[in-house]
Amino acid sequence: MPEMILLEAEEKMEKAIEALKREFTQIRTGRANPAILDLVSIEYYGVNTPVKQVASISVPEANQLLIKPFDKSTLKAIEHAISACDLGCAPQNDGVTIRLTFPRLTEERRREMVKNLGKFEEGAKVAIRNIRRDTNDAIKKLGLPEDDEKGYMEDVQKLTDKFVANVGTLTEAKEKELMTV
Repeated sequence: MPEMILLEAEEKMEKAIEALKREFTQIRTGRANPAILDLVSIEYYGVNTPVKQVASISVPEANQLLIKPFDKSTLKAIEHAISACDLGCAPQNDGVTIRLTFPRLTEERRREMVKNLGKFEEGAKVAIRNIRRDTNDAIKKLGLPEDDEKGYMEDVQKLTDKFVANVGTLTEAKEKELMTV
């Protein structure tokens, strides 16, 4: 039973890491990244549909995205959805495709974005620590012998330390990516 609780905790911590990675993909680094459009969706035949499912998205240049809809009737809807998301650049519609050209980031803006990374990092660490607390509470409720309980709690702490270190590594990598011109 305690092993199941530990596995469940590990799974929840992995989900916290995945959430952090999703947050990081939304941070613009001055380079075009199709993942920045993951949250952009349009109404397509009455259903809210992500842009990446109704168009091909490519990166023709380092700071440019090219969006080519499969159905040309969705061109205006895609353009409007991108404008509404405030991605920091205006979509350019040529009647067949939409181009997004991302401006270069200034040094000041890069430093500001690095500060924002700290908020995401801390949020992920708090989520992992909350999972640790809940897991420890679940282990305590099992009424195990004191030595066994202590051993399982040490396992939970090792798991927590591993995931917190992973959060730090991901944040450092994103910070390096942001500061690279």
